[in-house]
Amino acid sequence: MSTCWIVDWTGGAVRLFVGLAVICCALSAGPIRRRGAAAVCVGAFAIGAVCRMLALEGTAQIALETVWLAVCAHRTQDAQPRMALFIAIFYEIAAALWRFIVGAALGMAFCSTAFLERGDLAAQAVFYLLLLALGAVICLRPEFAARRGARFVSGMAALGLLAVVTLSQQRRVSISDDVLSMWEIFALIQMMGVMVFGMSRQIEAEKEIARFRAERAELLEREYARLSRAYAVNARLFHDMHHHIVALRRLTAGGKCGEATEYLDTLQAPVKTLGDTAYTGDEAVDNLIAGMQADAQARQVSMEVCAEFPRGANIAGADLCTILGNLLDNALDAAGKVPRPQDRFVRLTIRRIHQMLVIKVENGCMNAPIEQDGGLKSTKTADGLHGWGLRSARTAAEKYDGALQTTAGEGVFCAVATLSCRESKQR
Repeated sequence: MSTCWIVDWTGGAVRLFVGLAVICCALSAGPIRRRGAAAVCVGAFAIGAVCRMLALEGTAQIALETVWLAVCAHRTQDAQPRMALFIAIFYEIAAALWRFIVGAALGMAFCSTAFLERGDLAAQAVFYLLLLALGAVICLRPEFAARRGARFVSGMAALGLLAVVTLSQQRRVSISDDVLSMWEIFALIQMMGVMVFGMSRQIEAEKEIARFRAERAELLEREYARLSRAYAVNARLFHDMHHHIVALRRLTAGGKCGEATEYLDTLQAPVKTLGDTAYTGDEAVDNLIAGMQADAQARQVSMEVCAEFPRGANIAGADLCTILGNLLDNALDAAGKVPRPQDRFVRLTIRRIHQMLVIKVENGCMNAPIEQDGGLKSTKTADGLHGWGLRSARTAAEKYDGALQTTAGEGVFCAVATLSCRESKQR
């Protein structure tokens, strides 16, 4: 009896651990954290003990495991609670279905119904070995699992339904029609769950793309307004050029070269930011940075730029503008709210490290940002697209197998975007 307890509890721990891995993979919640793994293992043993003491089996145990799995995914992995519960339900259904299919397959191979029993050790061993293999692939090859996961789940759902239908036609092992009908219903429910999840993710992806495009449009409109103001200043300069030439001629004719130089510096100041902007070699990106510097000066925020952008890189200028525009806009907004002038700063650093392009934006801030729904809560109060800046920057970075990380401490907020950078051979 003690051996059965150990097998049940160990199997429950494996089942919940792999379930947590599946939820993390499906919801892009990152790798399993230590506290998450510990929580599901402890929960498996606790649920097993409760079920033993209260003589609860089958549906009750599955319900408890489903709820605990969703709670662990939400509390330890920051997964969305509703989606975590949805996936946990269908994962438990799939696990029970495939436990039955494995037992039936062994029963057909050895012409014995003993493998269909819930406590059969051989069937459990085979099933949990297969489950562990799935968990190992998800944990050790997360990129492969994320890329092929949808197809794998869809294929397994279809294969599960096909396997149950096939069992109703075989005669090697006796299985009642009621049992087969029940598992056919569960197989259909599993397929429906996969389809609903796929459609929901597709809708979310379309919404994300729409928000991303709207954020980019807002960014372009903002930069267009900055350039329009700069060109307006330039137009006024040319309009008044005749008067400036007369004034300069009088100064030079009178031998006042020093005053003439100061006069020229005054004329050059409004358009200087448009002339000395060779940061990356991309005109749109350079104009963006120049516009941000002008904005920083207007907000009385000191801005330092140190850029080292590789020539002929594979990173599109539009994506680079999206990342820089959102990060710098957030940085200027936060730095402009700092009370002490000496703490109002923004530092932009662009460096290439081996095959990675690192974009680092630091700024002074009063308070550390608040985490909400796996991201950072926007401090902007206006309605609309606020709060999507970091998400848009992260989406653009992920197009180049990159990531966006943020840290905060001691009055400084730091955002670092890393992108895979392959320099073109054509110069």
